[in-house]
Amino acid sequence: MTHSKKLLYLFCYFLTFNLSAQENIPLPEHPRPDFERADWQNLNGNWAFEFDKNDVGLTQKWHSSAKPFTKTISVPFPWGSPLSGVKDEADIAWYKKSITINPSWKGKKVFVTIGASDWETTVWLDGKLLGSHKGGYTPFSFELTNVKHGAKQNLVIRVDDKRRDFTLYGKQGYGNARGLWQTIYLEGRGQNYIDAIHFTPDIDKSEVKVTTYLAKPAPQDIALSVSIDGPQSTATRQTFPKGQTEYSFTIPMPSARLWDLEDPYLYNTTVKLGDDEVKSYFGMRKISTVNLPGTNYKYIALNNKPVYMQLALDQSYHPEGFYTFPTDEFMKNEILIARNIGLNGIRTHIKVDVPRKLYWADKLGVLVMSDLPNSWGEPDKNAQQESEYTLKEMIKRDYNHPAIFSWITFNETWGLRTKKVVNGKTENIYTPETQKWVASVYRLAKSLDATRLVEDNSICCGAGHTETDINSWHEYLPGWEWENHLKMIDEKTFVGSDFHYEKGYKQTDVPNINSECGNVWGYEGSTGDCDWSWDYHRMINTFRKYPKIAGWLYTEHHDVINEWNGYVRFDRSEKDLGVQEMVKGMSLKDFHAPFYISTGNEISKTAQANEVVTVPLYASFMTDRTDVGNKLTLKINLYGYDALGQEKTWSSMERTIDYQPWLQKELPSIDVKMPNEKAVVTMSLVLVDNAGNELHHNVMNFIVDAPTPAEIVLLSGKKARLVSVNARDFKSAKWSAKQWNVLDGLKINGAGNGYFEYAFKIPSGLDLNNVESVAFVVEAGAKQLFAKDMDKKLKGNENYMLGAIADPVQNPNAYAMTDMKKFPSSVSVSVNGTFAGRYDLPDDPSDHRGVLSWHNQLKDKKLREAGSYGYRLGVNIPQKAIEEAKKTGELVVRLEVPESMNGGLAIYGDKFGRYPLNPTAVFVLK
Repeated sequence: MTHSKKLLYLFCYFLTFNLSAQENIPLPEHPRPDFERADWQNLNGNWAFEFDKNDVGLTQKWHSSAKPFTKTISVPFPWGSPLSGVKDEADIAWYKKSITINPSWKGKKVFVTIGASDWETTVWLDGKLLGSHKGGYTPFSFELTNVKHGAKQNLVIRVDDKRRDFTLYGKQGYGNARGLWQTIYLEGRGQNYIDAIHFTPDIDKSEVKVTTYLAKPAPQDIALSVSIDGPQSTATRQTFPKGQTEYSFTIPMPSARLWDLEDPYLYNTTVKLGDDEVKSYFGMRKISTVNLPGTNYKYIALNNKPVYMQLALDQSYHPEGFYTFPTDEFMKNEILIARNIGLNGIRTHIKVDVPRKLYWADKLGVLVMSDLPNSWGEPDKNAQQESEYTLKEMIKRDYNHPAIFSWITFNETWGLRTKKVVNGKTENIYTPETQKWVASVYRLAKSLDATRLVEDNSICCGAGHTETDINSWHEYLPGWEWENHLKMIDEKTFVGSDFHYEKGYKQTDVPNINSECGNVWGYEGSTGDCDWSWDYHRMINTFRKYPKIAGWLYTEHHDVINEWNGYVRFDRSEKDLGVQEMVKGMSLKDFHAPFYISTGNEISKTAQANEVVTVPLYASFMTDRTDVGNKLTLKINLYGYDALGQEKTWSSMERTIDYQPWLQKELPSIDVKMPNEKAVVTMSLVLVDNAGNELHHNVMNFIVDAPTPAEIVLLSGKKARLVSVNARDFKSAKWSAKQWNVLDGLKINGAGNGYFEYAFKIPSGLDLNNVESVAFVVEAGAKQLFAKDMDKKLKGNENYMLGAIADPVQNPNAYAMTDMKKFPSSVSVSVNGTFAGRYDLPDDPSDHRGVLSWHNQLKDKKLREAGSYGYRLGVNIPQKAIEEAKKTGELVVRLEVPESMNGGLAIYGDKFGRYPLNPTAVFVLK
C-alpha cells in the first residue's frame, strides 16, 4: 500500500470511528475510573439479539453462522428491563455486534471486558471461541487472538441465565439482571499487562503500599513506575521481578491530605509496567475501631476518629434498568440523596454495585458497606464455591475504593440453611458445619483485605454471629417499641456475651450497630406505603439515648416493589415529611444531626388543660467540634391549634446547655405548662450556638384533652358561640364508590363523587339577630380509593423477594405518604340549600403533620390511615341560609364532590388529622 493510500485509509477509518463515538450510546463513560487505560472503546448501545428458548444455538452454531438475529437490545441493560428494549422471553440469549479494532492498537494485546453478566457467558470473535465465564457480578476479560485491525469483525456472545439454586441471585425479584448488565468495552493492553493494582494507605506511618498483580509470571524483569498526583506529587521507579505475579513496595506520603467525609480527597495515580499503563486513584484513610471518648463503647472509626454510623439500606435498583442505572448522573445523584439528608453511608444490599456508583461515593464522601449477594438454595459445595469466588473477585475489583469500609459476607442467613428432618419434621437448619464455613469465609475476607472490617452475617430471625468485626443486628418495630428493645440490647451487649452469637461463639470487643431498622416490617404484614416519618422520629430519638449502640441503618434509601418506606420513591421523586411546617428550619437532616436534643421515645403526649408537664431532655453530641463554644442555647416554643383550628402561640423559654465534644447524657428535665383550652400543642426545640447558628431542630406534641368550648375568642378578639358535631354523626351521605369510617368514625371517608350532610341546631337562647356572621369550619381532605379499601380482595404472589408485583396500597396498613404526586379533589359547600362556596382540596396527605392520626392509633401492630390529615376550611355562610335557619332552627351543611372531580372527601374529627376540630358552626357575636 502506498503512503498516500495508507493516509486515505486511516482518514476514512478515523472518520468512521469518530462518527461512531458520537452516537448516543448509554453509559459512555469509562466504567472503572479506578482502573482505566487510555486505549479503550465502549461497546454499549444497540446489539443484534436473539432468544434461544430451546437451547439450539450451540448445535446450530449461531456463533459462526450468518443467521440473522431478529431483535435489537440496548446494552448494557439486562434483557427484560424496559431500558433494554426487549421483553424477558427465555433463559438463554445471544448478542451480536460488528466491531472494528483501532489500527493504532497494533502491537498491543486486545481484550474485550464485560463489567458483569449473569450468569454463564461465552464469547466468540468471527466464530472463534475466546472463552467462557461463570458468575453474575464481577468483571472478566478475554483476549482477542484473531484481531484484524481496522477491519469489521463479528463479536458474538451467548448468555445462559437459567435459574440455579447455588448461583448468587440476591433480590433480583425486584428485576432480573439477565445477561449483560454492565458496560462492555475493548481495550488495548501492553504485552505484560497489569491485572490489578491495590493501594493500601497507612496514615499512621504516612505511607501507601502499592501492590501490582500480573495475570501470569513476568517473563523477565520489567520496569515499573508509579506517579501520584496530589499536594506533594511524587513518583517512584521499581523493577517487577522475573517469575513473579505480585510485587509490593511502599511510597512515603508525608503530610498527606486525608480522605474523610467532609474532604474526600483522592490521589490520582499512573502506573506503568513496561508498555502497559493504567490510571487509578486511592484515598489516604484508615478504617478501624476505637472507643467513643469517655466511654468503653467500641465505635467504627475513620482516620482514628469514631463515626456514629447513620446509614441507609440501598437496594440499588432502578425501575427501568433494574440492576443498571440509566446514566452516570443518576448514579451520582444516588450518592447525593444520602449525603444531602445527612447520612454518612449506605449499605449496598445483596448486590456488588456498579463501579462508577462507588466512584461517586469516593468523590462525594459517603461510606459504603458492601454486601456479597446470596443464593437461595442450600449451602452445598457449589454454593460455597460460588460465594468464595465472587467474594475474591469483588474485593479484587473494589479494593481501591476508600468509601468502602466493610465487607458483609452473608445476610440474614439467606442461602445458609439446610433442610434436615428433626423429630419427623423437616426444618431449615443453620448447621454447626455451615457456621464453621461462614467463620472461614470471614477469615478469607480478612486475608484478602486486612484494611477493612468484615461481618460474617448481618443477622436476623434467630440466627447469630460466629466471627465478626461488627456485632450487627436487624430489627423492625413500631415507634413505641424501640425504647424497650434498645434498652435490652444495651444491657445484653458486652465482651464475652453470647447474645446475638451462635453456640460456641462469643462477642469480642467490637462495635454494636443496627444494620437494618425501620417500621416497614414492624406491623402485621408490613406497613405497605405509609408515612414512615413518625415512627422514624421515635426510633432515632431513642437510638440517640443509647450511645453504646454505635449506629443504625434504616431500610431504606429508595422504595422498591414491595417496600415503600424509602426516603424517596422508586423513581427517586421526593416525599414530604411535613416537619418544615411544624418547626421553622427543620428537615429530615435534623434526624441525622451531629448535635441532637430530644425528648426521648415519646413525641406526643396527652395532657390536661393548665397541666404542668415534666418533659425529659437528652443530649447526644456525636462530634468533636470545638468552634461552637462551651455553652449552647436551647430555644423552646409552644404553639399550635385550638379547638377551632386557629393558630396560636402560648409560651417560650430558653435553656443554657454545657457543651463538650462527644457528650452523651440526660439533661435536667423541663416543666412546660399547657394552655387552658383544648389544643394540639407543638413544642419546638432549637439548639443554637453563640454565633446564632441553628445546630439542630426537634419537636414534641401535646394533645390537650378538654371539651370543645361552647364559646371561644377568635383571633380578631371577637367572641363566638360554637356548635360542633362528631365527624361520624352526619345526617346523610351518598357516594358513588364507597363510604366508610376509620376507628369508629374518628375520620369518615367518601370515595368518588357524592356528599356528606351535617345538621347544626341553633343554640337555645341564641338570637340570630344578634349574630354578626356565621361560618362553618371543618378539616377535610381528598379521598383516594386505595386497593386495600376496595370490596374485592386482590390476589397476588406474596414472595416479593422472588418477583411478585404488589400494589403499594394493597396492604391493609397502607396510606400513601405525601409525595410529589397529588390526588386532588374539590368540594362544593351549600347551607340550607344555598351555595356557600367551592374549595379545592389539593391532596389526601399523610405525614408528620397528622399528629392526631398517629397519636390515636391503637398499639396492636396495625395501622389505620396513620398520619393522614386534611385542610382547614372556613366557609362563610350566606345571609340567605341564615335567614332560613331562623325559620327551621338549624343549619344543614352539605359538602359535595361533583362528578366532574370525582376525588372523594375525608372529614376529620377532633381526634384524627391535624387539628383538634370537629365539624363546627361558628356564630360570631356582635
